[in-house]
Amino acid sequence: MATPLTATQMLAALKAEGLTVHEHAGWKTHNRDAATGRSFGPVIGVLIHHTAGHGDRELCYNGRSDLPGPLCHAWLGKTDGLWTIANGRANHAGGVDLDVLNALRAEKPLPVDNQANADGNDVLYGLEIENLGDGKDPYPDAQYDQAVLWAAAICRAHGWSEKSVAGHKEVQPGKVDPSFDMDDFRADVKKQLATEPAKTAPAPSKTSPAPSKTHPAPPKAGKPRVDLSRLVQAAKTDPGAKQGHVSYMAGTNLTEAALVKLGYLAKTYAGDGSFGTTTIAAYAKWQRHLGYSGAEADGIPGKISLSKLGDTTGLFTVVA
Repeated sequence: MATPLTATQMLAALKAEGLTVHEHAGWKTHNRDAATGRSFGPVIGVLIHHTAGHGDRELCYNGRSDLPGPLCHAWLGKTDGLWTIANGRANHAGGVDLDVLNALRAEKPLPVDNQANADGNDVLYGLEIENLGDGKDPYPDAQYDQAVLWAAAICRAHGWSEKSVAGHKEVQPGKVDPSFDMDDFRADVKKQLATEPAKTAPAPSKTSPAPSKTHPAPPKAGKPRVDLSRLVQAAKTDPGAKQGHVSYMAGTNLTEAALVKLGYLAKTYAGDGSFGTTTIAAYAKWQRHLGYSGAEADGIPGKISLSKLGDTTGLFTVVA
């Protein structure tokens, strides 16, 4: 755990890492500390997001009607570069898994996020990357490299390793951001931390981006992954449990979204994280569509049917 960087310290750390920093007016005193009565920190890590939109810098600063700004500590545009948005507590992480926070604090491998029993806004810096997050919208090299430098700068300032970096999808059930592989991202942060700051990774120019130093190949926007064994357990457990019981929120929500997309499940019944009887029935329809019958079309996902569902909709990949 560490004391949060002051605005001056944050600017110095980012610039020392080789970043060009644009300062949003008022960012140095823009936070949710007074409004919530809760101070930001001690801090334990950095969290990476995608915005799920374009041209949303001001949205991240001002917030929405249902979620006051700031919505991150920094915003990273496709072409507009890195902007400081807040200094202090920001509404970016929300409810997260305490076990994951403890792993970040100890710099240990992250466990599966299966509950939201802690407030990540208390302890995590947040970066919002301008991207649709649909797996098709690319991350330009210059933008991705700046994200790596941002994370590395804060880790270096606090004496943390890349193990203090997480994606929103790794800390809060049901989240899918960012839409690239976080293991790859952490590997790139690790490489950057092994360099001398600002010497081997100069900030890309807005008008003429410099060649990537920390990520030589264009990053691929990886699809979210659904764990087959956990989904099967949810399909066997949730229907008989109490109303609202959730066994595997992230995987269930992705599966339901795919069934909605193909017309097998009404949108009304999707998104609650519970693999209930209605989802079982919808999945059985999908299995019958694939040619299964009898006990093979019982609504319990199998590797082949789930993989085809993910591939057909483009929403996820499957891990056994």
